Amino acid sequence: MKIISIFIVLLCCFFACAEVPLKTTIESAPEKPAKVTLTNTDGKFQLFVDGKPFYIKGAGLEFGNIAAVAKHNGNSFRTWRTENGKQSGKEVLDEAHKNGLMVTMGIEVERERHGFDYNDTIAVKKQLERIKGEVLALKDHPALLIWGIGNELNLRYTNPKVWDAVNDISKMIHEVDPNHLTTTMLAGISQKEIALIKERCPDVDILSVQMYGDLPNLPKLIREFGWEGAYMVTEWGATGHWEVPKTTWGAPIEENSTLKAANYLKRYKGGIEADSLQCIGSYVFLWGNKQERTPTWYGVYLENGEETASVDVMHFVWNNNTWPENRTPQIVSYTINGKTAYENVTMDSGKTYTASLKIADTENDSINYTWEILPESIELSDGGDLEARPEGVEFKVVNQKDGELTFKAPVAGNYRLFVYANDGHGHAATANIPFMVK
Repeated sequence: MKIISIFIVLLCCFFACAEVPLKTTIESAPEKPAKVTLTNTDGKFQLFVDGKPFYIKGAGLEFGNIAAVAKHNGNSFRTWRTENGKQSGKEVLDEAHKNGLMVTMGIEVERERHGFDYNDTIAVKKQLERIKGEVLALKDHPALLIWGIGNELNLRYTNPKVWDAVNDISKMIHEVDPNHLTTTMLAGISQKEIALIKERCPDVDILSVQMYGDLPNLPKLIREFGWEGAYMVTEWGATGHWEVPKTTWGAPIEENSTLKAANYLKRYKGGIEADSLQCIGSYVFLWGNKQERTPTWYGVYLENGEETASVDVMHFVWNNNTWPENRTPQIVSYTINGKTAYENVTMDSGKTYTASLKIADTENDSINYTWEILPESIELSDGGDLEARPEGVEFKVVNQKDGELTFKAPVAGNYRLFVYANDGHGHAATANIPFMVK
């Protein structure tokens, strides 16, 4: 009897010990990379992830709110480089995976406009080796979707050898990573560029185009310029600062957040959704915030993290034409002494002026108003490069009530008066008027 008891105890200990490594093995089993493929059925292109159709409902973000992409029912985001200076490529992919998102991972490729010489074979080879290391480090991550080789390499360039380099990078990626596709991002689209890509970059799987005000013409231009493959739109959104009217002193006039949102919807419907054959999806710009001419121009979020009406639009298109439960406030009008931004507002230093913002809110939420004067941006970036945010200007407030601000004009110079109207639910409308003080 004693022998049998000892045997049972030993048997229990054996199974208890055996269970630990088995459980650990199951929990620590590495996840496999996604298998991403592209099909062409009678001219209709479709992206697949592990055998399931995947239409890209995406956002471009560098340091933006990744979780919010998923919250609004997006399924992907793109980056511009594997290391953004705040998070490693793996950390970005890990966070994407945690939120059920796939990533078009950008790869930094040197630009001629920044001084890189594509006739320098040693430098080109060194770049290829650097990129190979980045690809090898991330290629097996389950959140990886597509490799984005460079960004707007056609912007102000002269040497077509850049496309030879892009093709070599794509070939290298396909050799070391059989699971993912490649693309390269163009600034706009032209017959010349399409011809060069077709001639020199046959290894690239997908064309990526970045357009703003002219986006509704893209499906027509794709066919007119002879691109017969799949494409996606990897930057699109607000009307570009190079596309808008200017004041007499040269300040580009930024559209208010309500007009921007209306244009986002129009451009999505006309330039992306309209092409169900070759377009495999898009990445809206910018799911976050950045200074470029102003701190509000391109981001669909404000600096404090509040959502603008453009986020409402993305929610709408990502959720089968259903608006979010609480909508962002809408701007009805914004003037200074009765003049809009398009009427060349000028002032005399020290004199008093009144700005008036009229708001409509679907839920009749209580609106809070914040005002700010910034000098016109002087350190102007090129092609979205880093740009310094101007420092705010102190000014005398005479009276402030609801959507009205009476203030004294600052010293002579060129400025903008910004207003932010938030609804207490994480949403805000914004507008600014450029003005010149004599």
